[in-house]
Amino acid sequence: MQSTVNYLWHTEDLLGQGATASVYKARNKKSGELVAVKVFNTASYMRPREVQVREFEVLRKLHHPNIVKLFAVEETGPSRQKVLVMEYCSSGSLLSVLESPEHAFGLPEDEFLVVLRCVVAGMNHLRENGIVHRDIKPGNIMRLVGEDGQSIYKLTDFGAARELDDDEKFVSVYGTEEYLHPDMYERAVLRKPQQKAFGVTVDLWSIGVTLYHAATGSLPFIPFGGPRRNKEIMHRITTEKPAGAIAGTQRRENGPLEWSYTLPITCQLSMGLQSQLVPILANILEVEQAKCWGFDQFFAETSDILQRVVVHVFSLSQAVLHHVYIHAHNTIAIFLEAVYEQTSVAPRHQEYLFEGHPRMLEPSLSAQHIAHTTASRPLALYSAASTTPTGLAFRDPTLDIPKFVPKVDLQGDYNTAKGMLGAGYQALRLARTLLDAQELVLRGLHWAVEVLQTTCRRTLEVTRTALLFLSSSLGTDRLGNVAGRPETQELREAAELRSRLRTLAEVLSRCSQNITETQKGLSSLSAELVKNRDQVHEDRSIQQIGCCLDKMHLIYKQFKKARMRPGGTGIHTHDLPHGRQALNCLSHIYFPNTKYFKK
Repeated sequence: MQSTVNYLWHTEDLLGQGATASVYKARNKKSGELVAVKVFNTASYMRPREVQVREFEVLRKLHHPNIVKLFAVEETGPSRQKVLVMEYCSSGSLLSVLESPEHAFGLPEDEFLVVLRCVVAGMNHLRENGIVHRDIKPGNIMRLVGEDGQSIYKLTDFGAARELDDDEKFVSVYGTEEYLHPDMYERAVLRKPQQKAFGVTVDLWSIGVTLYHAATGSLPFIPFGGPRRNKEIMHRITTEKPAGAIAGTQRRENGPLEWSYTLPITCQLSMGLQSQLVPILANILEVEQAKCWGFDQFFAETSDILQRVVVHVFSLSQAVLHHVYIHAHNTIAIFLEAVYEQTSVAPRHQEYLFEGHPRMLEPSLSAQHIAHTTASRPLALYSAASTTPTGLAFRDPTLDIPKFVPKVDLQGDYNTAKGMLGAGYQALRLARTLLDAQELVLRGLHWAVEVLQTTCRRTLEVTRTALLFLSSSLGTDRLGNVAGRPETQELREAAELRSRLRTLAEVLSRCSQNITETQKGLSSLSAELVKNRDQVHEDRSIQQIGCCLDKMHLIYKQFKKARMRPGGTGIHTHDLPHGRQALNCLSHIYFPNTKYFKK
């Protein structure tokens, strides 16, 4: 046990560890309140005095919901080591969230937007106080869950932070390799001498890498063998990156560098959000500081995203749910153009249904007149224009299932088990997306059929009324047909009109019969759609995949435990080979295969 005057902690309650300090979970001696204490080690006292006190001074200036609070600065017993007493975030860091197999391919859209909102707000507070963080990364973004159940993310670890105005530069190097600006990477990691000074935009590069990591589950720049094993290629990828590219990969040793200008297809973010986010990433992941956006533009563009509202549009022809991001003050015409960009259905051909009723959208009105939608209650888009439906674009998750190597290896087997579980969660998400789309297609078609049935009923009523009127008119001869009366022009015109009315009555009669037949067909189709919807509700594939994942997760936990305690539990010698076999079986038996997804 260790303590200060007011706080107590056990050295086993380690939350994190760095080069100069360790962070522990602690309690207030009087109230029992949980806090985090940052205890500095001997190496930290080797630094200049002004560097040692810089973190205290920075934290004392900052007061914001998205920055970890500093409660007190105290000292331990005889050693008189400095201790920072800070807010305790019970849900770990953003890095721990991303390392979960469930998020192997990135965060869901709603959670990503929470991360974006919190990071932008926290960074805005730093810039308002003239502070550059210099070590932005998922491990330094802590998470806690608010009273409403929503995540709150907070910036932490200001050991490398310092006060710096927008036009000032610094020359000292801090940060974590994968998130470092290339110029800082060159000096800090490659140890190459250079005289470059760095500005506040180095934080923007780190934010860009962090946001890409949160959106995709992986780093944007990956040389063959990984960033830590191939540092020279890592530097090449970041410095040779073409303008507009947001990621670079080397897939084989000494192989070419491949650039990406979009987020990967496995990303969970909608195309509507991606179209807003990618230009931001492209402009803050810019090597030349002169070409990189400044914080003012970064804050303006990210705030623009966060101020938009989402309209959920389900394309019946594509069977795809689209997220359309617009401002509430935009006109409906702008919304229709945004829908066109995602669906290729021109505004003049767009027809909408909402909750079973036609929804007329007047282009000149405000977007506030669009119905409030959700993913389960979207606007249903259909079009009479002939278009080639594209459908949902996805990567078959079975292609991402890794294989165990013949030799049992603790770290390697853990990584493989984690990769299998990640592919399993991706299969579950995709299966759920496809099943939800099937439900929405059937629901939308059912609505369309009901609209047609209503139209048929009204048309039939009008047709029958017209037939009654014609029958009444044809049955009355107001001119009389007296024999021997000479034929006049009026009589000839009346006879011609009567003939036309008879023809019209015959046409209306046939129309009435056709409408009646159409009604029967629509009723039959409606019953078939209801039957199909019932079958969708009875589909057990989601539950089967979920059951599989529960079993796989238990095995994964055994691999994780074995990795944390190698040789100490007997797991390595007995259970792991069985776990390898079980995971292989489960992934092949339960995961939907390519044929299922194509179907």
